[in-house]
Amino acid sequence: MSKDAVNTAVAAPRSDAAQMPADAGDAGYSKDLKARHVNMIAIGGAIGTGLFLGAGGRLHNAGPALAIAYLVCGIFAFFVVRALGELVLYRPSSGSFVSYAREFLGEKGAYVAGWMYFLNWSTTGIADITAIALYTHYWSLFTDIPQWVLALAALAVVLAVNLISVKIFGEMEFWFAIIKVATLVAFMFVGIFLLATQHEVGGQTPGLDVITDHGGVFPHGLMPVVLVMQGVIFAYAALELVGVAAGETAEPEKVVPRAVNSIMWRVGLFYVGSVVLLALLLPGSVYSADESPFVTVLSKIGVEGAGDVMNLVVLTAAMSSLNSGLYSTGRILRSMAMAGSAPKFTARMNRSQVPYGGILLTCAVCVLGVGLNYLMPSQAFEIVLNVASLGIISTWVIIMICHLLFVRRAKAGLVTRPSFRLPGSPVTEIVTIAFLIAVLGLMWNDPEVGRKTLLLIPVIALMLIAGWFALRRRVTQPEDRELTDLTK
Repeated sequence: MSKDAVNTAVAAPRSDAAQMPADAGDAGYSKDLKARHVNMIAIGGAIGTGLFLGAGGRLHNAGPALAIAYLVCGIFAFFVVRALGELVLYRPSSGSFVSYAREFLGEKGAYVAGWMYFLNWSTTGIADITAIALYTHYWSLFTDIPQWVLALAALAVVLAVNLISVKIFGEMEFWFAIIKVATLVAFMFVGIFLLATQHEVGGQTPGLDVITDHGGVFPHGLMPVVLVMQGVIFAYAALELVGVAAGETAEPEKVVPRAVNSIMWRVGLFYVGSVVLLALLLPGSVYSADESPFVTVLSKIGVEGAGDVMNLVVLTAAMSSLNSGLYSTGRILRSMAMAGSAPKFTARMNRSQVPYGGILLTCAVCVLGVGLNYLMPSQAFEIVLNVASLGIISTWVIIMICHLLFVRRAKAGLVTRPSFRLPGSPVTEIVTIAFLIAVLGLMWNDPEVGRKTLLLIPVIALMLIAGWFALRRRVTQPEDRELTDLTK
């Protein structure tokens, strides 16, 4: 068969998505995720422990300027999700950005994208189960139970939920998101009431004076704000879940634009709005990394049980993150396995159309995290959090590179851009990539955490290179796979 004939045969099915999925890893999924599930997955991705717990320590270090950091990072996060949303409408895929990396960057690009994302979520999973165990120890009923036992129990529960069906996953995320949103809205009403009535908080009257009397917007200068950027980026991790979830919804062209566009105002309202409120209610020095800033405020006005309620919410946020990590890595690994760049068993699906192989592989890494909790319970969270930040930044950079190449092909007339587009291309992609790389570079100014994290990059690169040489003979080219599918 001539090359032209092969290209014609391959191009034909792409004109009708119903005939054959462009990515072999997309075959076999149910379409059980509803619009409300995807919308709440988008919300859940935008709200997590990075806000409920992490904002306390960052407010202490950066002061009110943390709101600016959240706004700046939120804008770039929106650009990333908007770019991904356009790619989703071009071709919905449960393989998401790994599938797009395969199309626009080749198998090596898909390999790097997939395994860096796996690195992100598997290490985030370890951080999540560690956090769950720590939060559970808050209640005296669980104090005597070893941290590693609680971590293992949390992993077992979320694994069971993920293996049952995608619909159960969607329902679980829906209610997790409802809890988080309801808590934030309730707190914001309380905060606005305290401001409007000038009710004392911790012995002082809330308002702009709380900021101006304690060093202003930048009480410790600009550098602390720059250094918290890594943590702020990590707080927005999981926004890209919208792209993965789109592969299992019946009407992505209706659901995805609505979910993506709503992310921007959610970031402004929940992240920036709540941090501004926190800064107006108490000085940054009062907050700490050891306590949720919302608990700090509520305890200062004598609200009994505030710690218990917020601890439950933060626990919910960590469970939600773990749930999302198992869901997304299962789909990403299946897409890779169908191309040969991941172990074959990660392509397997159960009767409920759930890719259990990839989910179990992620769980296996999380079990190593249970061991880390046993050996170093006090350091486990910090160790894995830094590694995860490298994974999410690389994932976002790859998404923007894929979108750049997609737009270039569209201008050449090879593909058609949907009406839902990333504005300002190609400037938007280039500026976003430069910002993300700058965040990595600026981490060098933090010798305690950031510099050690950057030193891991050569190690990860060597592992990726070794893995590629071990797998490259199994990796098949897209045209070969499509031709094989057509001649079956």
